[in-house]
Amino acid sequence: MSEELEGKHGVQSLEVGMGILKAMVFGKRSMMLKDIAAAADMPPSKAHRYLVSLIRSGLVEQDPLTSRYNLGPFALNIGLVAIDRLDRIRLGLAAISELRDEINETTALAVWGDNGPVIVRWERPRRPITVNVVTGTTLGVLSSAAGRVFAAWLPNATRAIVKREVEQRKNLPPGVETLADADALLASVRERGLAVISGNYLFRGVEAAAAPVFNFKNELTMALVIVGVEGSIDMSADSEVLARLKGAADALSLRLGSTRDSDAAASSAA
Repeated sequence: MSEELEGKHGVQSLEVGMGILKAMVFGKRSMMLKDIAAAADMPPSKAHRYLVSLIRSGLVEQDPLTSRYNLGPFALNIGLVAIDRLDRIRLGLAAISELRDEINETTALAVWGDNGPVIVRWERPRRPITVNVVTGTTLGVLSSAAGRVFAAWLPNATRAIVKREVEQRKNLPPGVETLADADALLASVRERGLAVISGNYLFRGVEAAAAPVFNFKNELTMALVIVGVEGSIDMSADSEVLARLKGAADALSLRLGSTRDSDAAASSAA
């Protein structure tokens, strides 16, 4: 049998194992071996052999006291990652649309790509003069508001790029000459809770702000961005527009399962 034909036929043993997992999912509770076998329409001895392998892989676990089987930690992780990857973009698109309606400014959604933040989508405001954002654009790390957000809260993925931009003098913001200067800039972003670029943006006459969105692991997963003509957005510390931007990002983080705010509150209370 050729590899192409074998690929089309699939792997039967894997499909059988998935049948057992589906039976356990639809069972909605921990189950005895005989119940799993019946739900998967196979002899208990056969179901047991597959369960042994599924336990070894972390997809299933067995309670030693009751002998009942349940989905394991790796199955839970798969589900959470799937939720994060599928729902975060849909929820993010809804968030920038709602934010655009609230503040009547250009809004955008950015996720991390291979070499920097990438604009997934943007929403046009109801204004005669607007700033257009090109979908699919990869932004600089230190030269864009979204880039600074990712560099501030995603250091492992961005450190090499930040260092390269400093060494190559690539679109560096005013006051940033060294890596230490860049670190100080990113520290101020973390302290404020968002990144703001006004008057010194990569493109003349344009200003922007970005706020971080965190997932159920409390890891940065995307950024909400607002962009406007220079002078059109209040960029001060008590700006209502920036408060709405941060509020939208915090609300989205909460919907994605982040506990950063509650963790911070508990830490300060202690």
